[in-house]
Amino acid sequence: GLLASMQALLLSVAAFSPSPLPLRSASSGCGGRAALRRAAPRMPIGVPKVAYRVPGASRADWVDIYNRLNRERIIFLGQEIDDDIVNQIVAVMLFGDSEEPGKPMYLYVNSPGGSVISGLTLYDTMQLIQSEVVTCNIGLAASMGSLLLVGGTKGKRLALQHSRTMIHQPGTGQSAIQGQASDIKVEAERVLAIREKVVDYYATLTGNSKDKVRLDLDRDNFFSAQEALEYGMIDRVITPREVQL
Repeated sequence: GLLASMQALLLSVAAFSPSPLPLRSASSGCGGRAALRRAAPRMPIGVPKVAYRVPGASRADWVDIYNRLNRERIIFLGQEIDDDIVNQIVAVMLFGDSEEPGKPMYLYVNSPGGSVISGLTLYDTMQLIQSEVVTCNIGLAASMGSLLLVGGTKGKRLALQHSRTMIHQPGTGQSAIQGQASDIKVEAERVLAIREKVVDYYATLTGNSKDKVRLDLDRDNFFSAQEALEYGMIDRVITPREVQL
């Protein structure tokens, strides 16, 4: 099923072992073994990396673990949502969809939210591509992160049992609206228009009425995994009993 396929993808990456380097002949002696040790790639300190051998290459190299997972159509959103991370994820999704349109993608969410405009860019891309997008809340899906979680393919929106989801109405950013009265009015109208759009999305994707969603968005509203399931934001809660490695 869906859970088994997700486990298989992760295990295939974790169990990946690069092809061994070609051994020198026995006549090469200690010098050959020393050269072999020098040729073997060493894991750098800092960003997690894994060994990966490009098809046709003679040896493996260390690559960013997230780039390695992207090759398996596994995408992590583990930070505040802004233009930079959204542009990267959109590029990965568009490229993957052009290569294999019928193959699902997996978006793992652990984000406090962020820019509404950037988040809507990613949301629109998820609805645009042909590939199904399986979303999974692995920690916190708050604010715009919750909309991306809910925006996954219906029936394939998941959450780990201790994850939390938070919804609230969109704001104006870190600073209050400033400027002339006419500018403030225009900005306020823009925020209210975005708010109604977000209300419409949540109502459509969760099956709740707009009035209920509008009321629930009025303040920070936190949901456990089970509560998010009952609200309609996800379709399944993954528990340890279901995971068989």
